[in-house]
Amino acid sequence: MNTTAIERILRGPSGLGTSGLQLRPQAPAVEVPAPEAPAAAPASEAAIPDVQAPSVPATPEVQAPPLPGPPNLAPAAEAPSGGKPKSGDPIPGLYHHPIAEPDPARVEALSLKIKAWAMDEIELYPPEWEKDFDGFSTGRYMVACHPDAPSIDHLMLAARLMVAENAVDDCYCEDLGGSPIGLGSRLLLAHTALDPLHTTPEYHPAWEASLSEDAPRRSYRSAMDYFVRASTPSQADRFRHDMARLHMGYLAEAAWAETDHVPQVWEYLAMRQFNNFRPCPTITDTVGGYELPVELHALPAVQRVIALAGNATTIVNDLYSYTKELSSPGLHLNLPVVISEREGISRKEGYLKAIEVHNELMHAFEAESAALAVACPVPTLLRFLRGVAAWLDGNHYWHQTNTHRYTLPDFW
Repeated sequence: MNTTAIERILRGPSGLGTSGLQLRPQAPAVEVPAPEAPAAAPASEAAIPDVQAPSVPATPEVQAPPLPGPPNLAPAAEAPSGGKPKSGDPIPGLYHHPIAEPDPARVEALSLKIKAWAMDEIELYPPEWEKDFDGFSTGRYMVACHPDAPSIDHLMLAARLMVAENAVDDCYCEDLGGSPIGLGSRLLLAHTALDPLHTTPEYHPAWEASLSEDAPRRSYRSAMDYFVRASTPSQADRFRHDMARLHMGYLAEAAWAETDHVPQVWEYLAMRQFNNFRPCPTITDTVGGYELPVELHALPAVQRVIALAGNATTIVNDLYSYTKELSSPGLHLNLPVVISEREGISRKEGYLKAIEVHNELMHAFEAESAALAVACPVPTLLRFLRGVAAWLDGNHYWHQTNTHRYTLPDFW
């Protein structure tokens, strides 16, 4: 990375830092704002406490811990592929960093608030889906992924968006009424809940009314309203862009389903770079109550690190949801299946090779994050990189421990 260019981008009162960051095993301390004084929103926006919905009862605040540092964690795990794993065990051989159990007080507080939003405020799911909503464990998921969030209200920003994205995936694409037929139209209309339509007064009311026509659009609209009021304009625009990427990935997968096409492995990985978790870790600064400046976020090196993170963490989903997806009708595409089909190897061999692909991506993410931190040791970038790394660790923890949704194949 060109030092002169970095200096030009970052020139200001604070200047550049002098020390680098090794994400593992050494990291700088992160100062987390106290829960009662979350980071201020821009003057033109509402502050985060003002976004609390009236229908959600107030809950006692819980002090956020700093981002976990590797000295407080178990070492990275890359276990040998020997011995049959038990329910709730990590996938043997999968490179990951174990984390401490998420703070139970935060988990409970967040779980109550996100359920009140989903079931009461926007009526996202019918009562008969309540068990599955509880089994998703959104509160535990988001507390694990955002350990430096200064308050429950900050965590709610991520939790609403996670629930909304999951609703769109389930109801438009997957097993709760989804279909590849007509998906493009449904996604486009839902996307206008994130990226509003600017039209003439005659046609605006019809569009406005459409945003409440189905549960996915209601969830997108509400979650985005909260997010916009708590974020900066550049953070909101970043999220919209990432969601457009996600929707494009949905459409590619749907096109393959309509034509019964099994993509080449590289084609599948290209689709998964778009149809992946990227929108979730890239809001880590908003949830943390600070902002990664747009000039830094746009750097090619930062974009590569974010892409590697999204790709690695999405393959975690492919691996842990493998047996769940086997029960769905037809040939459900995931990385192990595509490797097996395209490279002419057994299902077990395809699964084990997919673990290797994940591990390579994780190693690349960590190496390039560390190099970027040394080349550009700006405090907000360092915190953002550690936030993304923490999100990956929390995402793995949630997949590993969510035995309501996932079981491992009998490959060991």
